[in-house]
Amino acid sequence: MPTYPRLSNSSEEHVSQFLLMGLPGIHSWQHWLSLPLAIIYLLALAANVFILLAIYQMTTLQPMYHFLGILAVTDMGLATTIMPKILAIFWFDNKSISLPECFVQIYAIHYFLGMESGIFLCMAMDRYVAICHPLRYPSVITESFVIKATMFMVLRNGLLVIPVPVLASQRNYCSRNEIEHCLCSNLGVTSLACDDVSSNRICQLILAWVLMGGDLGMIVLSYTLILRSVLRLNSKKASAKALSTCSSHLILILFFYTAIVVVSVTHLAERKVPLIPVLLNVLHNIIPPALNPMVYAFRTQDLRVSFSKLLRCSRKSK
Repeated sequence: MPTYPRLSNSSEEHVSQFLLMGLPGIHSWQHWLSLPLAIIYLLALAANVFILLAIYQMTTLQPMYHFLGILAVTDMGLATTIMPKILAIFWFDNKSISLPECFVQIYAIHYFLGMESGIFLCMAMDRYVAICHPLRYPSVITESFVIKATMFMVLRNGLLVIPVPVLASQRNYCSRNEIEHCLCSNLGVTSLACDDVSSNRICQLILAWVLMGGDLGMIVLSYTLILRSVLRLNSKKASAKALSTCSSHLILILFFYTAIVVVSVTHLAERKVPLIPVLLNVLHNIIPPALNPMVYAFRTQDLRVSFSKLLRCSRKSK
């Protein structure tokens, strides 16, 4: 078993690397969780690759499927940001991570979570125009709109999350280097700093409200207008069809934002039960990437048809 340097409380010593200790309270048997986590990770990668192949197979591609493809790439990026290091901790006891690597991971986690939230907003706008303004849909939700919306989300998240790792890197880490976590969370890392971290906490709070809060507010507004429009339809069949086109999206949105709220709330009880928020944080970054493609695959007719074509092609190739 490798040994790692542990720092004393001397203010003259400075941290050169962090130690990700894993899941608090269960270090001795946490490696048993590596198998289910590895299975979920591989499932997430395979399912999202399959989604991308299915979308590529479609002859006529609606704008919604462009956004779904971008969501699949985002999900794979989010899962890959954390899982290789987590599995290295569980399998090889490779706990050390350099400061630059840790700050890059902080940036990547915030970026991909922001991208996922932003793509959900783009999908909500797509459904709003399709249901509330169907005649204008072909002229509004065009390929150009998809490209512009995607580039806006890439730039928005790429730039707005920069202050989080930058502020974390400016802190003075002089006494402790053990992080009771499987990944470099911003609050977990900055809690080890020897100087004031109030600016980091304020930045984290503002970013959460601007990105997640702003996206969620726009999504709620979009679906409020969609619901109002659907309730005005005279035909129950038309109303059911309109709502069914939104069902997959709503399921994923509810899971994504509910999980964020749960993770945030459980951090309040972190001192009493430190395992729960850490475990939920890990699961929140790995379960949605595996869940998203499966929900769309089971509930979208076009994707099911495309999957059938892929399976037939794979069987013929054998």
